[in-house]
Amino acid sequence: MKTVNFTQMKDGTREEYEMLAEMEKPYHALTADRVLAELRKQGEDTLSGYKITRLEHGLQSATRACREGADIDWVVGALLHDVGDGLAPQNHDRFAAEVIRPFVREEVSWVVEHHGIFQMFYYAHQYGWDKDARERFKDHPCFQSCADFCERWDQSSFDPDYKSESLEFFEPMVREVFGRKAYDPAVVQEGVVKGLPLRQAA
Repeated sequence: MKTVNFTQMKDGTREEYEMLAEMEKPYHALTADRVLAELRKQGEDTLSGYKITRLEHGLQSATRACREGADIDWVVGALLHDVGDGLAPQNHDRFAAEVIRPFVREEVSWVVEHHGIFQMFYYAHQYGWDKDARERFKDHPCFQSCADFCERWDQSSFDPDYKSESLEFFEPMVREVFGRKAYDPAVVQEGVVKGLPLRQAA
């Protein structure tokens, strides 16, 4: 395999960096495969103390989003919101947000990035923590989107009897999202807040 000559990045030539950019394209194209592999790995162990696996939690969250008519960015965001648990359990929310940020609407990556502190609303008091810590973001345009995300799709998705769609059902959506041009302004839609879809009357 052809390699660069430099051993320090500062010594690289334009030609070498152009070669590297070209050689990285196949790797970038396999991002969806790596994300799906990480999700499958989450199906191998249960959330400690919970009744379901990490994968099932993501599938439940995404299924709820899908069944409520959410767009593909929300569905994939819900599926992947805890994908960082394996490597970054203390800041999994920010880790997951960075995985999806180049490929989804800014609103969705913001919600995924902050869902950890918003989720504390449901349990923090049990540890003597501040359940209203999310209020520091009360003036942010995405505050309500994140509060709704946690209420409707995250905190409610730990049910072993809930009939989720399979990972195979969501795979085409994951591939579509990660097949987008990274940081495309038409995708990222900086400053656009759509909110979650309205709930249908029961």
